[in-house]
Amino acid sequence: MARTKHTLTILPEIFSICRLDRGSGIPDWALAGSFFSFTRSAEEVSIVSPQAQVPEGILRDTGWRCLKVEGPLDLAEVGVLASLTGPLAQEGISVFAVSTYDTDYLLVKDGSLEKAVKVLSQKGHQIHFGQRGHRDHRGN
Repeated sequence: MARTKHTLTILPEIFSICRLDRGSGIPDWALAGSFFSFTRSAEEVSIVSPQAQVPEGILRDTGWRCLKVEGPLDLAEVGVLASLTGPLAQEGISVFAVSTYDTDYLLVKDGSLEKAVKVLSQKGHQIHFGQRGHRDHRGN
């Protein structure tokens, strides 16, 4: 059974979601920052990386903020993403999700971050800001 309440930490960087050709490897620029994700499929390579590190000429969508679900989470736990993305979807907030062995990460557009924090807080989740900010959002 899933825990219904989670603690999330907002990472300090602003991120880009990038698309590279399917044969691409991990570029050096993607490795900077507190978080990056590299996913390869038969059709493409997707990279989430701090926006400041992405060079010109890379196909990207900019202005994303990252909320880390504090873990580790049990891989058998059901409904973690649904408990977070469901309320955001109901409020019209788009989410790009990344999962790792230990936890999940939700990326929302910077302009939607404040609303996302409010929505998730109202559902009982605790939201903390990473190193650059020391604010703590709970409830309302």
